[in-house]
Amino acid sequence: MIAIINTGCANINSVRFAFERLGVTPEIISTPSQLDKFDRAILPGVGHANVAMKRLVEQGWKEAISQYDKPLMGICLGMQLLCDYSEEGNIDGLGMINGQIKQLQTGALTSPHMGWNTIQTVGQHPLTKGIDANDQVYFVHSFAHTVNEATLAQCEYGQSFSAIVAQDNYAGMQFHPEKSAKVGAKLLNNFMQWQV
Repeated sequence: MIAIINTGCANINSVRFAFERLGVTPEIISTPSQLDKFDRAILPGVGHANVAMKRLVEQGWKEAISQYDKPLMGICLGMQLLCDYSEEGNIDGLGMINGQIKQLQTGALTSPHMGWNTIQTVGQHPLTKGIDANDQVYFVHSFAHTVNEATLAQCEYGQSFSAIVAQDNYAGMQFHPEKSAKVGAKLLNNFMQWQV
């Protein structure tokens, strides 16, 4: 059973529909005490990091997420909130994945980074199983996780940044797998199979 955490700042329905296309019906939960009843969870997110983190703390999600010992994946802003720190709003994150979120240095390229881009896997991991060298996913962001030991896949847009990260039972995807067609579906399926 998969839970989608409802923090009031996410595009929850598109994530839910993506799992339903894979034959899975996730449950949207709004109370932290519900989290432990599920085998895995999704922390989606869109918007500003400062506002989203404030909601997580106020609604009691910070403690619930930090104590969760089953697979949990953040999507886009949700991924960023799982990390140590974000330059967006100068905030401390949940600290579940080592790394900092910094503003993309795009140079002459348009910011935010919006659209399809190629990801390159780093080593082998169950979450990136079956991802090929030219596979593309759909991004919408202007802040990103630096490349470090948690990086499973990276992308280039003015600089290198982490597209997929994982540490212990926590993972994150900077792009939107729910908008990334067959590759996104493959990645969500990998998450459903991931054992920690």
